Amino acid sequence: MENEMIIVLDFGGQYNQLIARRVRECNVYCEVHPYTLPLEEIKAKNPKGIILTGGPNSVYAEDSPKCNPEMFELGIPILGLCYGAQIFAYQLGGKVETAPVSEYGRTEVEISTKSVLFKDCVGESVTSADSGSLGAATCALAAGAACGTGASVLADGNVKSVFWMSHTDYISEVPEGFVITGFTPVCPVAAMENAEKKFYACQFHPEVVHSKEGMKVLSAFVKDVCGCKGSWKMDSFVESQIEAIREKVGSGKVLCALSGGVDSSVAAVLLSKAVGKQLTCVFVDHGLLRKDEGDEVEAVFGPEGPYDLNFIRVNAQQRFYDKLAGVEEPEQKRKIIGEEFIRVFEEEAKKIGSVDFLVQGTIYPDVIESGLGTSAVIKSHHNVGGLPDHVDFKEIIEPLRMLFKDEVRKAGLELGIPEYLVFRQPFPGPGLGIRIIGAVTPEKVKIVQEADAIYREEVKNFGLDREINQYFAALSNMRSVGVMGDFRTYDYAVVLRAVLTSDFMTADVAHLPWELLDKVTTRIVNEVKGVSRVLYDCTQKPPATVEME
Repeated sequence: MENEMIIVLDFGGQYNQLIARRVRECNVYCEVHPYTLPLEEIKAKNPKGIILTGGPNSVYAEDSPKCNPEMFELGIPILGLCYGAQIFAYQLGGKVETAPVSEYGRTEVEISTKSVLFKDCVGESVTSADSGSLGAATCALAAGAACGTGASVLADGNVKSVFWMSHTDYISEVPEGFVITGFTPVCPVAAMENAEKKFYACQFHPEVVHSKEGMKVLSAFVKDVCGCKGSWKMDSFVESQIEAIREKVGSGKVLCALSGGVDSSVAAVLLSKAVGKQLTCVFVDHGLLRKDEGDEVEAVFGPEGPYDLNFIRVNAQQRFYDKLAGVEEPEQKRKIIGEEFIRVFEEEAKKIGSVDFLVQGTIYPDVIESGLGTSAVIKSHHNVGGLPDHVDFKEIIEPLRMLFKDEVRKAGLELGIPEYLVFRQPFPGPGLGIRIIGAVTPEKVKIVQEADAIYREEVKNFGLDREINQYFAALSNMRSVGVMGDFRTYDYAVVLRAVLTSDFMTADVAHLPWELLDKVTTRIVNEVKGVSRVLYDCTQKPPATVEME
């Protein structure tokens, strides 16, 4: 990638990949790597800037992750966030301690607009009488913490703005050469900087949506401090990927795992642009698709569709049902479905002759939630963590691996894919297997297919289908007593989910109109046999994931 690049070094925090997403909103390419990325590799990537992320550790613990000290001598601008800010303080001669008062959630922070990092923040102006001009008074609030010998504070032009805090440790003494640019009544160093060396640190998380002016802070670092022009666009990504794929594949044969969802569809068209008839798309109908989806996929990508693709449909419903019989644990279901996918592809590859490469529509959130570097494993994805140990292909190609969902859609539009396909509802690789809590049976699949179809139809009727980023019906494992007509029933509860998100790393619950929920509930209970209750999931991500399992 020849574009300007920002590197994010991952120390294991929950928002780390979101930082990359926010940097890309500035039209600057960004990659996430473990904090252990060797110094030579950092130099080879020639980044315009480095961001150190949050993490769950205490920097003063003996086994806590640290930066290579030589990284601070590279002359590259660095921004430390949360744990990354404490890394700055600890490794450059300051002091980090357990905070007398922890801060979590939305927090009003007093910041100096004299700092390049906060120059565009407007917040609420602070008068000289109100200013917490840090000095001894604010330090005293921090239970005896020292601000450092001769430490200065940029107090002129202060404003108060709301940022997201999440810390139990705090910087009690800044390193030599740093000035304090932000604080709260209980956190004497909420932000600090050494402008001469282009080192900046924030104890808070500007990357999350709850930080009102967080994007201004990140944009100031990326563009004003690092000097990035913001020239990375989706057309350049598409062009570079097509060129890279051609070079990698050469004269080899390629098999594409096509589900018909947004990700695999974009991957398939991208590959077709790159290698043409060297590509064969295999669509596996595993019996866990949405209602009528198998036929819809074939209509679009099959022989009668608009794309010049080699297309094979494999009807393997019973094969998957047999493998999943009696399996309730979600990770086990994911891995079974993932392995069976690969086995089907291997069989199809043998039928069409030697195949060198397998293409999958893996995207960044798939990689992240399956565990990247020091990040926690949230769940295995069939095209990431669910792969079996042995795969009978030379290599797996994942052209969308570094893109978030909205970026995948931009790539799809750039490739000329129709909007109705590009903005299709996201659908996980394991399909309804992870939207059915507990064991999967053909009867349960039928229930959730019908309920989901009703839900999607009514959301569209209400004109909200393009407003909600993801919505679906799932089948709980709960059964309860009901009354239909004069008869007692003992049937399942369907759970409806709808979320608003731009990156699928965090998500807010959609506040659907009651009229819509009422109509969907009435229709599902009346029209779907085996359902007696309908529930609405009001949980955000985090703590929940978007999918049910």
